[in-house]
Amino acid sequence: VLRSAVATGKPWDGRRSCGRAAAAGGPRGRAVAGGWRRGRAVVRPLWSGVTAVMPGRNKATWGRDAGGRSPHGDEEEERGGAGPEHNLGRVREDELPPGQPSRAVGWAGVCLGSRGMEVGLVPAAGTSAAALCVAVGSFSDPEDLPGLAHFLEHMVFMGSLKYPDENGFDAFLKKHGGGDNASTDCERTVFQFDVQRKYFKEALDRWAQFFIHPLMIRDAIDREVEAVDSEYQLARPSDANRKEMLFGSLARPGHPMKKFFWGNADTLKHEPKLNNIDTYTRLREFWQRHYSAHYMTLVVQSKETLDTLEKWVTEIFSEIPNNGLPKPSFGHLTQPFDTPEFHKLYRVVPIRKVHSLTITWALPPQEQYYRVKPLHYISWLVGHEGKGSVLSFLRKKFWALALYGGNGETGFEQNSTYSIFSISVTLTDEGYKHFYEVAHVVFQYVKMLQRKGPDQRIWEEIQKIEANEFHYQEQTDPVDYVENLCENMQLFQKEDFLTGDQLLFEYKPEIIADALDQLSPQRANLVLLSAANEGQCHLKEKWFGTQYSMEDIDRYWSDLWDSDFELNPDLHLPEENKYIATDFALKVADCPETEYPVKTLSTQQGCLWYRKDDKFKIPKGYVRFHLISPLIQQSAENIVLFDTFVNILSHNLGEPAYEADVAQLEYKLVAGEYGLIIRVKGFNHKLPLLFQLIIDYLSDFSFTPAVFEMITEQLKKTYYNILIKPETLAKDVRLLILEHGRWSMIDKYQTLMKGLSIDALSAFVTAFKSQLFVEGLVQGNFTSREAKDFLNYVVQKLHFAPLAHPCPVQFRVVDLPNTHLLCKVKTLNKGDANSEVTVYYQSGARNLREYTLMELLVMHMEEPCFDFLRTKQTLGYHVYPTCRNTSGILGFSVTVATQATKYNSELVDRKIEEFLSCFEEKIKDLTEEAFHTQVTALIKLKECEDSHLGEEVDRNWNEVVTQQYLFDRLAREIEALKSITQADLVNWFQDHRSNQRKVLSVHVIGYGKHEGDSEVTAVSGQNSSSGEIPHLVLLPPSSLMRDFTSIKDIKAYTSTLNVLPYHKILK
Repeated sequence: VLRSAVATGKPWDGRRSCGRAAAAGGPRGRAVAGGWRRGRAVVRPLWSGVTAVMPGRNKATWGRDAGGRSPHGDEEEERGGAGPEHNLGRVREDELPPGQPSRAVGWAGVCLGSRGMEVGLVPAAGTSAAALCVAVGSFSDPEDLPGLAHFLEHMVFMGSLKYPDENGFDAFLKKHGGGDNASTDCERTVFQFDVQRKYFKEALDRWAQFFIHPLMIRDAIDREVEAVDSEYQLARPSDANRKEMLFGSLARPGHPMKKFFWGNADTLKHEPKLNNIDTYTRLREFWQRHYSAHYMTLVVQSKETLDTLEKWVTEIFSEIPNNGLPKPSFGHLTQPFDTPEFHKLYRVVPIRKVHSLTITWALPPQEQYYRVKPLHYISWLVGHEGKGSVLSFLRKKFWALALYGGNGETGFEQNSTYSIFSISVTLTDEGYKHFYEVAHVVFQYVKMLQRKGPDQRIWEEIQKIEANEFHYQEQTDPVDYVENLCENMQLFQKEDFLTGDQLLFEYKPEIIADALDQLSPQRANLVLLSAANEGQCHLKEKWFGTQYSMEDIDRYWSDLWDSDFELNPDLHLPEENKYIATDFALKVADCPETEYPVKTLSTQQGCLWYRKDDKFKIPKGYVRFHLISPLIQQSAENIVLFDTFVNILSHNLGEPAYEADVAQLEYKLVAGEYGLIIRVKGFNHKLPLLFQLIIDYLSDFSFTPAVFEMITEQLKKTYYNILIKPETLAKDVRLLILEHGRWSMIDKYQTLMKGLSIDALSAFVTAFKSQLFVEGLVQGNFTSREAKDFLNYVVQKLHFAPLAHPCPVQFRVVDLPNTHLLCKVKTLNKGDANSEVTVYYQSGARNLREYTLMELLVMHMEEPCFDFLRTKQTLGYHVYPTCRNTSGILGFSVTVATQATKYNSELVDRKIEEFLSCFEEKIKDLTEEAFHTQVTALIKLKECEDSHLGEEVDRNWNEVVTQQYLFDRLAREIEALKSITQADLVNWFQDHRSNQRKVLSVHVIGYGKHEGDSEVTAVSGQNSSSGEIPHLVLLPPSSLMRDFTSIKDIKAYTSTLNVLPYHKILK
C-alpha cells in the first residue's frame, strides 16, 4: 500500500475534525465513511496498521473522545517586537501561475507588514475556520525541560489578558457551534478552530490573544501538567508511539530526535522542582522566544470578501509580537542515524498481537524535492500490490498479509535534518519464521528498481492520477483545509501553496535515482515486532518502557547483501493501469431531479435507492450495497465465520483490485452486524468495473487451506488487539448489557480460539449466498439506468433466493431497571494503567423531537463537563458527554479516561455524579438569551451545507442501512428544535435524574495503586504471548458504591430484564 501523505496532511494529533461531529448521532446526524481499506495518500503506519499520534491538545466533540487543556491567568508582561503596521502585500488568485487552481471561489496571500506573518485568505462558503502554524516544535525543547513545546501549546489556551476566562474560548465556540484543536510536531505547532460565520470575527479576536498575550498563570501550570501527563499515559500503550520513541533513541548524541517530545508530570513538574527549575518562568521565556509573528503562517476562511478578511486580519493579528530573532534551525544536524546502533536488527515486544518487519532508511532531507516527489514515486512501486510486486510474491508464499511503504511526512519521518523511508510488512506466523527471507525479497525489489532506473511512463502515470484527483477533488471540511494550507505555506514556494502537497510537477530522474541508490541493505535498520520475542528482549526504552533487543544482522544474510546478489525474476514493474479515468463528462439526467434519494428498483430480492448529483457536479460516484442475511447473528460461530469469509474475500481481491485502488477507485468491504457492506467510490468512468470485479470474486469465492489458516490466525490477533484497549472493551461491555442477543468480542475470540473448520466456512458461505436481501444506494454522476445496473448485476451473478421473512437490522434493547447498575471489569492488557469510566443514562424509545432535545442537552453539557472533570478535577485527558442512539433507544453518557496510578474508578464515577448535580443547577440558571443562542448554534450546524458529496452520501446511507429511510431527518430536526423551550430542557434533564432514573456505570479498571495493584511503572504487555484465552474478570464494588446494583454475571443478569420492542426514531 502506498502510504505517502501526499494529499491528506499530517497525522500529528490524530487530527479529529473540530466543532461539529460527522458521526451519526452528532448534531448533523452524519455518518463517517473513514477507514477505507486502502486509500491513496494515507499516512503510512509506522508499525503495520498503526499510525502514530504526536502530542497535542485534542478537544473533539459530539460523541467522540475529547481531550485538551485547562486553567487561566491574570499576570501581565511586556510584549516585544516592532509596532503594528497595516500595509499588506497581496497576491490574488489571478496572479498565480497558470494551472494553479484555488479553492473554487478565490484565494489571496498577504503579509502583515513588519510582523512578517504570511496570511492566506479564502473567501468561501461553509463554516468559517482559521488555522495558524508556528515554525517551532519539540526539536526546540530545552534539554532540562522535555515536552515544553507541547506544554506551551496547551497553556496558551488558558485565558488571555483581554479574555481572561480559563475556558472562555472553548465556551464561546461551543455556544456558537464551533470547536478547536492544536498539535505539536518536531518543527511546527498548529492551532485551528471553526465557528458559525456570524461569530467568526469575534472568535478570531479571542483566538489571536493566544499569540498576543496569553496569561499562562502559575495556578494553571500544575493542573495542566496533569492533562499532559494523562495524554502521555494514554499514548503509552500505542505500538506506533513506542516505536517512534525507540527509533529516536537511536539518533546520535546531541540530535533533537533523542528528546522526549510528549512531556509528563516527571519532566514538567517533579524533576524541575527537585532541580530548582521554575517551569512558569521558562514557559514564558519559551513563548517570548519562539511564538514570534515572523515564524507564523495564518489561513482564514469565511464567506466574506477578500477586502473584509484582509481588514479583519490586519486589525486583529497585527499585535502579535515579532522578536526579530532567527528561526530555530536544525538543518546542520544531518545524518543523525549514521551510527553503528542504527544498522542492526531490533527485536521488539509489542502491546498488540502482531508480527511485522519494518525496514527503514534514513535519507538526507527530501522536503526540497516536493516538485519531483522522489519518495512518492518509490512508495508507489514498493507499496504496489499487483502482479510483480513484493506483496504479491510474499502472499503467494503465505508470508505476508499487507505491506506499507513510504514516508508519512510527519515531523518524525520528514524534517530539516533527515527523511525516513520505511517498508513495513505485516507477517503471517510462517512469515515471522522467514523474516530474513522477507527482507531479502524487499532488497531484491529495490535492487531491481535501482538497476532499471526511474521509469518516465510510471512517473507520468502517477502524475496523471494525482492531477485527476486534484482537479476534480471534493472540498474538504474548512477547518481541515485551512490547517493543511497553513502548513503548506511553511513548506512550499508561494506559487505552490495550493498544490505542493498533491501534484507532481517535474520529472527529474537524477533526483529519484539518488534517493533509490541510498536504499541499500547496508544502510537499513530492521525492526522485528512480535509477541514471540518476549523473553529475548532484555533492554527497555526509557519513556515508554518498550522491551527490545539489539543484535547484528545474521552473518549469512549480511554477507549475501554485501555481495552482488541475484534479482528475483518474479518481481517486475507494474503494467499500464487500465482503471485510470479518461471520461470526465457530466451525465445528462434521465429522470426528474429529486432532493433526496428515491427507490428506483424494488423486488423480493432487493431494492435500490438513487439520486443523481446536481449540486457538486463532479465526475464521481458513490455506490453502497448491504447484503443482508439472518444467518450471521444466529451464533457466535456464525459471526466469526462471517468475519473470516469477509477477510478472505478482501485478501483474494488484494492483487486484482489494486490497480483500481491506485487510480482513486476506492473500495471497502465491511462485515456488518447483519450483512456484508460493499462500498466503492471514485471517478464514475471506471467505477462499474471495480464493482463488478468485487461481485465476481464474491460469486466465485474460493480459498485454500493455507489461506484459511493464515486469515484465522490474523483474525485472532485482530480480536485480541481490540479487547486490550480500555475504550473498546468498555463499549463492548456496555453494548453486551444493553443489546439483547449481542455476541461480545470475548465470545468471538473464545469461539475462534476453540477452532474453526474449513468445511464449516464452506457451508456457511454457501448458505449465506443462497438467500439474501440486497439494498443499495447509488449517488453521483450516474443515470438512473446505470444505477439499476449495479443491483441487477448483483442479482444476476449471485443467483440467490429472497428471504422467507424480513430480517431486522438492529438489536432489541433491554429495559434497564429504575436503579443505578454497576459493571466493573479488569482491563485485559496487564500492566496498562489506563481506565475507562462511562456513566450511561437510558431514556427509552423516544421520538424525533426528544432526540433533538437530547442533542441539545449534550451540547449544553459539553463545555461544563470539560471544565469540571478535566480542568478543575484533572481526572483525565479524554472527558466528554455523548448522545447515545443504541439500536433506536435513546440515552446519554459521560465518559472519563483516567489512570489507575492516579485515581480509583469509583471516585471518578462519583465525580461524574457531582458534575451532573452541578450541571442541573447551571441549566436552571440559564438566561433566555443563552438558551436561544445554543439552540441557534445547533440549528446552524444542522443547516450547514455539505462540504462534499461524501457527506450527503454518508447521511443517506445511514438511513438505508438502518432501514429508516427518513432522508429529510435534518429538516425535521430543525423544525423540532424551533419548538423547544428552556423549561423543556430542564424538565427533560430532571426526568432522567429523578428516582426513576435508569443508569448503568461501566468501569474498565487499569493496573495501579489506586485499584489495589502494586505500583505500575510500565505497560508490560505480558498477556501478548501467553496463549491464554482471555475472559472478563468482573470486580465487586467497594464501600463507596456498595448501594449500587453490581452486575456479577452479565448474561445471567440481563436474562432477567424485560426487552423493549424494536424501535426507530422516525416521528
